[in-house]
Amino acid sequence: MPRQPRTGVDERILDAAAALFARHGFEQTSLKSLADAVGLSKAGLLHHFPSKDALFEAAWEQSHVITRHVLELVSPLPAGPQRDRRSLELLTDYALDRPGIVALLFRSMTAPGEDPQQAQDELLLNEMFVIDPVTEMPRAIRIVGALSAMAVLTLLANQQGDKTTWRPLILATCYDALGHQEA
Repeated sequence: MPRQPRTGVDERILDAAAALFARHGFEQTSLKSLADAVGLSKAGLLHHFPSKDALFEAAWEQSHVITRHVLELVSPLPAGPQRDRRSLELLTDYALDRPGIVALLFRSMTAPGEDPQQAQDELLLNEMFVIDPVTEMPRAIRIVGALSAMAVLTLLANQQGDKTTWRPLILATCYDALGHQEA
């Protein structure tokens, strides 16, 4: 059972680890690369998380916490543009603050079938945007496009260090990708 992060250090470790797991997958991510990413020795990293498996599980759990929280907030809204916009706003805010965790969440779209937890993530995202990917293929493709744009643009915003300027542009891009007209 993954434990919850204790400190800001744990959150930073989880986000950096999630980014590496999202980029390279579990098998191709070494404990050394995880430690290097957060500026710790392997022993220092293992002080925070007892194993690579525990770190991976904790990162996945954090992505599920985010998804469940967003779904909880948008569930009262009817399917449609307002719900889509609110989902995008919430996911964008998380992605700007925790880019690695959100990248791991979106891995189900970029590397399907690699991790057993991905099926749950796909279902939650489908529920969030009220979509049946089999019968609504054009909408499903637009959602993948919007979330992909969000992933890339929030990473760039973090690299530029200007989240405030980028946020409305990211949201407009994602909303446009879904085919909605600005209100």
